[in-house]
Amino acid sequence: MRATPPSATPIDPVPHVQGRPDWWWLRLAALAVAPVALITGLAGGLWRLGWDVPDGARLAALHGPLMISGLFGTVIGLERAVAFGKGFAYTAPILSGLGTLALLAGAPPWFGATFYLAAAGFLAIVSGLIVRVQPAVFTVVLLLGALSWGIGSALWLAGEAIPAVVGWWLAFLVLTIGGERLEMSRLLPPRRGSQVLFVISVALIGAGACIGFADDTGGRIYGLGLLACTIWLLRHDIARRNIRMKGAPRYFAICMLAGYAWLGISGGLMVVLPSSTAAFRYDMVLHAVLIGFVLSMVFGHALIILPAVIRLRIGYSPLLYVPLAILHGSLAMRMAGGLGEWSLSRQWSGIATALAIVTFAAALIRGAAASRRNIGGEQAAARKPVP
Repeated sequence: MRATPPSATPIDPVPHVQGRPDWWWLRLAALAVAPVALITGLAGGLWRLGWDVPDGARLAALHGPLMISGLFGTVIGLERAVAFGKGFAYTAPILSGLGTLALLAGAPPWFGATFYLAAAGFLAIVSGLIVRVQPAVFTVVLLLGALSWGIGSALWLAGEAIPAVVGWWLAFLVLTIGGERLEMSRLLPPRRGSQVLFVISVALIGAGACIGFADDTGGRIYGLGLLACTIWLLRHDIARRNIRMKGAPRYFAICMLAGYAWLGISGGLMVVLPSSTAAFRYDMVLHAVLIGFVLSMVFGHALIILPAVIRLRIGYSPLLYVPLAILHGSLAMRMAGGLGEWSLSRQWSGIATALAIVTFAAALIRGAAASRRNIGGEQAAARKPVP
């Protein structure tokens, strides 16, 4: 989920380097599985909230693995492979895609977990090679994120319950996004102690995951790590500058800053609310990170990732604010329902989240169609003879 330079106006496909393999079929094969994981993962989540969904009980048991490994693991592995530019790097998203298809076909969880573990291993290898070529704090953090995915997948393969695993899976996503934002922060003038705070946040998240995400002590340490990461992002991220711009850069910045706010809320809940006194603490923390932070990042970066992966230009439109508003509104409904223990609010929040994703997909399709028309008009104008 790589960010755009501060002055970049989206969204042109990444140009193909002459003589360099395009690997387009690998990219499309891996990317095709991501929406399958998204749809089935959402279906499982809706069943958990009380909606009648076909095969809902089985999909509900796979909700976490499908969303984190099947969707986000595949997309992150694919983005890393495109950036790395070597064919073997696509092994990670291909393996995670195969794991998703195996689980949906009825394979036992250990079988899918094996594929996810192998995918995380290949992502760690690619990330390690990047560290070797470009040793820096942000590349090391990206490697630690891949290793966190592997640890979580290994624990799930060993038979651990999802609450004992999810701390590592969330660390995978938070460290990946944080590492890439740290990379982008190099475009700003350096500030004293900025990397120190970031490293402290990574250490706290790792320590909390080791002790136990669902444990009160481990959860508080994990929450402090999320709060430290949030403080760093709000203080040092380039989104603070881009919010003053117009058009697509401002939209990207709003997605980032809204996501950081939810990350801080999740950390605060872990620090303040003991698991024994809050019935929905686990649910609220988990979805504040996954919906509020991670999906907000996806909404902000899709206009950059998709052109790089499928080489399709997607134009920016102010209509993108509609699904973004629905997304964060749906999470606010879920949080209110969790704090007040209102089942109806939590139940309908799932429908609102699904609606946000559907409207976002429609906005992307509209943006792609508008870009094609613009390109066609430019080409026609270029062919028109000059009088």
